[in-house]
Amino acid sequence: MSDSGTADTAGGVLPSDTSHDVRARAAGPYRQVAVLPVGSFEQHGPYLPLATDTLVACSIAREVAAAYPVHLLPPVTISCSHEHAGWPGTVSISSVTLHAVVRDIAESLRRSGVEALVLVNGHGGNYVLGNVVQESGGSGVRMALFPAPEDWETARERAGVLTSLLSDMHAGEIETSILLHCHPELVRPGYETTDFVADDRRHLLTLGMSAYTESGVIGRPSLASAEKGKQLLAALADSFEAYFSLVASDEGLDGVPGIASPEGWHRS
Repeated sequence: MSDSGTADTAGGVLPSDTSHDVRARAAGPYRQVAVLPVGSFEQHGPYLPLATDTLVACSIAREVAAAYPVHLLPPVTISCSHEHAGWPGTVSISSVTLHAVVRDIAESLRRSGVEALVLVNGHGGNYVLGNVVQESGGSGVRMALFPAPEDWETARERAGVLTSLLSDMHAGEIETSILLHCHPELVRPGYETTDFVADDRRHLLTLGMSAYTESGVIGRPSLASAEKGKQLLAALADSFEAYFSLVASDEGLDGVPGIASPEGWHRS
């Protein structure tokens, strides 16, 4: 985190920390916490870029790094997007590969003295990340997955997002709002007229997205705004405090649901 209170990044996405910055954080009274954005490279309709999930995950991670003393990592940019294979440009890796990549990163962090890792997931299809965190007990790295659906719901309500999380499935009000706030130059015309809702998607994993939408969109992007994007990120940063307290403290949650901050640190 910079002296100005904002996360230092190179080119708006990649972190610009030096080894000195990481060493200085290690002198603090709590366990070091690394934050890894995990995105994807998949279709997001005709108006959002293939890198949307990566940009969303990085935006959340930057907001977190601006508020908490964490070690911000560069993103994983390709993940499990097999359900979007019906559109050109989508690229996927297997869940086994993603699992291995995240575990290798966690182990590398552990060897360098960083004993806590929070995965900031920007793609709903990355189910395997939950397994990675689930299996992390006893690995030497305390792990968490963020944001949870409850965090998104809190952020949605606070930002005045009208579409439910069920209906806002892909390239909808939430994702378009975050990009309008953080990367408006990447949002092309057309989101204002591409609303499409398909709440019953029970065969999605079998049939893929193309069975439910021709445009690739499921949601109401016409309701998006930059202000909603700003409020969504602010709310998620507030929700992160519980995760930071959990992974940075030797004692963990100290009784839940109050969740005490690690001794010696208080968010300004």
